[in-house]
Amino acid sequence: MYQIVADEDDFLVIAKSANVHFHSQDGSAGVMARLEQDLVIKLYSVHRLDSLTSGLLLFAKSSRAAAEFTELFTQHKVQKYYVALAKGKPKKKQGWVVGDMAKSRRSMYKLLRTTENPALTQFFSQSVAEGLRLYLLKPLSGKTHQLRVALASIGVPILGDKLYGGAESDRGYLHAFSLSFSFGGKEYRYLSYPSQGEAFTAADTIKQLQIWSEPEKLSWPKRK
Repeated sequence: MYQIVADEDDFLVIAKSANVHFHSQDGSAGVMARLEQDLVIKLYSVHRLDSLTSGLLLFAKSSRAAAEFTELFTQHKVQKYYVALAKGKPKKKQGWVVGDMAKSRRSMYKLLRTTENPALTQFFSQSVAEGLRLYLLKPLSGKTHQLRVALASIGVPILGDKLYGGAESDRGYLHAFSLSFSFGGKEYRYLSYPSQGEAFTAADTIKQLQIWSEPEKLSWPKRK
C-alpha cells in the first residue's frame, strides 16, 4: 500500500502504491488511515493523489505544520512533477495545456476553452517504445483530475486510465515522481521511481526517467 520515504519531525513522505484510495471507503482503510494505524500517529493531509496514481505523498504531523504546508501549496512553493505513459501521437509533444475545468459525466472532468481560473500544466514527452510516449508533467495548479484531463485533451489519455479513454493496461500509468520544498529553513527534495507496471519498469522508460531525475533543472517550455 505504501513505502515510507522520509519520517521527519514535522512531516512524513511516502510512496503510495497504485490503485490505493487516499480516504477510507467501501469498508477498507485508505492510505492515510492505514498510516495512522500502523504508526499510531495523527496525520494531517495537505494534498492528495487519485486512487490510480502512485508516488510521493506528503502528510503533516501537526495542525501547525499542516497550516504551513497548505500555505506553501497555495503559493505554489511546493514543486511537484509527475510522469505518465500514453499510447498514440499527441497534438503537441511539449508545451502547455491551459483551460478552465468543469465537471462532466460519470465523475469525469473536461477542459474548457475559457481561462477564468484555468488549470495550468507544463509538459515534455519522449518516445520510449513503438507507439508509446513518456510524459513529464508539471502542474502549476491543483485541480481534480488535472493531469488526466490535460493528456486526454491533447489526444493521448493516460495508459490504463479507463475513465478518460486510456488503453487497457495493468495499471493507470500516472506517478508522482518528484517533490521539493523549503520548510523550517531547510531544503527538501524527494524522488520516487515507479515500481509497479511493466511499462513503467521497462529499461527504456527507466533510462528516460533517469535523464529527467532533476526536473527542476530542465529548460521548461515557455507559455505562449
